[in-house]
Amino acid sequence: MNAATLSAVVTGLLSGLSLIIAIGAQNAFVLRQGVTRSHVGVVVAICAISDLVLIVAGIAGVGALVETQPGLVRVITIAGAAYLAWFGIRSFLAARHPKSLTAGEPVAKGSVALTALALTWLNPHVYLDTVLMLGNLASSHGPTGRWWFGLGAGLASIVWFTGLGYAAGLASRWFARPRTWQVLDVVIGVVMLTLAAVLLRSAF
Repeated sequence: MNAATLSAVVTGLLSGLSLIIAIGAQNAFVLRQGVTRSHVGVVVAICAISDLVLIVAGIAGVGALVETQPGLVRVITIAGAAYLAWFGIRSFLAARHPKSLTAGEPVAKGSVALTALALTWLNPHVYLDTVLMLGNLASSHGPTGRWWFGLGAGLASIVWFTGLGYAAGLASRWFARPRTWQVLDVVIGVVMLTLAAVLLRSAF
């Protein structure tokens, strides 16, 4: 691997991390599933694979299509805001009954998977950041270098979601108390509703 290739991979890695580390709806959900140790592998796989698909799409030039379809982005934005608002309200309602929130509580895998998919694909920032921004950054590395950049960005997603999901499980003992669960659900509810408000504001 020559210096230019290594530079592209490292730049992609750092760029990818800078975009996904910020606490958002997707990360909050991964964190919660990690703490409960509920279908963590499924959630991590969905988030990481989805990111890989979007990164490849951005590098392949799909970002140009997204950029020329503001109507499509608006529809995704409104749908995403509605879903985030519903998830936030559900988190606040769950906080009212902390005894039902126990680490390791069985939850249907299908429900968890659908939520992970929705929080990923109904988030317009995914398209604007991952597809457009990473796609544009990758193009600056040339026809071959852009794919090495994509490799770095893809590694960033895999490392981040795997680390977040499984490292969160180490904190599960702190969530044996109902009060701690209440705090977590309230925080997640605030994050979701805030993001929903931001998305709606950007759509109109």
